[in-house]
Amino acid sequence: MAKFVLIILILTPLLSKAALNDSLSTERKGKYKYRTSFGMCPSRTAGSFALQLMKIFDDVKSLKKLKEKISKEKLDKKHYISSYKINYNPLKNSLFMSFDCPKPLMKVQLYKENGLESYEAILVDNGELIDPTYEVLLRSEKKLKKALPFLALPVQKMDKGVQKKLTNLIKNMDPIVSRSISEVILGEKRDLTIILSLRGTPSSVFLGPENWSEKIRKMERVVKYLDKKRKIPAIINLTNSKKVVVKFSDKF
Repeated sequence: MAKFVLIILILTPLLSKAALNDSLSTERKGKYKYRTSFGMCPSRTAGSFALQLMKIFDDVKSLKKLKEKISKEKLDKKHYISSYKINYNPLKNSLFMSFDCPKPLMKVQLYKENGLESYEAILVDNGELIDPTYEVLLRSEKKLKKALPFLALPVQKMDKGVQKKLTNLIKNMDPIVSRSISEVILGEKRDLTIILSLRGTPSSVFLGPENWSEKIRKMERVVKYLDKKRKIPAIINLTNSKKVVVKFSDKF
């Protein structure tokens, strides 16, 4: 359950120190009482968003107009907010704001055909690509501690459909196996390759261009079975949906 701290807040162009807390509550004398919950959002951006909404609500004095302004100017997206709830209690003259933010899944490197130009983004659990600054903010507040796997793919292959498909693959994967992913590569012909790190040893899984979900289930069974046998595959070839080819390195 979120904890709330009572403070006196004066709205200024600068970000109040209160915005750095995970949750805050404030009362402006003669106006409105405000309570907020930031959840797992970066406190810096969520606090800035909260202050902005307080200022807007003071001006428009309408919950409907406040939400319309958020939607029109995409204020939530600008502060990495994936969903929010705003409730106004006219009897207590108070406004409660609750924010939620997406979970980072992978670091994405999009590259052009020549391979000389690329840019980075973060793929989050709602299938969106957002600025890498989001990861920096979460790590600075220790809200993200684990390393993120890499996703590499050509720019022309990245669209909403591919983003959603890859997002669902990672989200629905067995956690024991997903924690072993170090890199995911989508090739020019939409062939998918997953690089696992099994006990510190790389293992390449070739899934081909189709039936990824079905092949992921097979990959999970193979990896967990071999782990029980304390064996590490060098290659798991699943490009042919009708068979599984496993190869081991001579070093093992």
